[in-house]
Amino acid sequence: MIRILDSHALMIFFEREPGHDKVEQIFQNAIEKDDVILMTSVNYSEICYLILNACGPEKLNEIENIIQTLPIEIQFVDLQLSREAAKIRFNKKLSFVNSFTAALAKIKRAEIITGDKEFNLIEGEVKISWIA
Repeated sequence: MIRILDSHALMIFFEREPGHDKVEQIFQNAIEKDDVILMTSVNYSEICYLILNACGPEKLNEIENIIQTLPIEIQFVDLQLSREAAKIRFNKKLSFVNSFTAALAKIKRAEIITGDKEFNLIEGEVKISWIA
């Protein structure tokens, strides 16, 4: 199974908010069952920004080291992903970052892992697993 982790889900995991246990179980399944967890480089950038803004560069270094230990593959943005994200942003009015998450899910025929209610706008077009 291929899953797309959005920034919101990863922040829930790091901040131990309601639903963090579900994200942790998804990581465990990826390790035990060879499930694939993808995240766009745009989402990774958003995580970096949020942590820098709230906690500073030392915490960011710590979090980046943790991310490297998680079973997450960062997908770099290419032209195909950029075009698909632009179409989704235009047609569905998703935020910039969420448009990339949705685009990757469409391209990979994958499930989005999120707690961000904005993804209600595309429910039915891509599979969504709600964590909170």
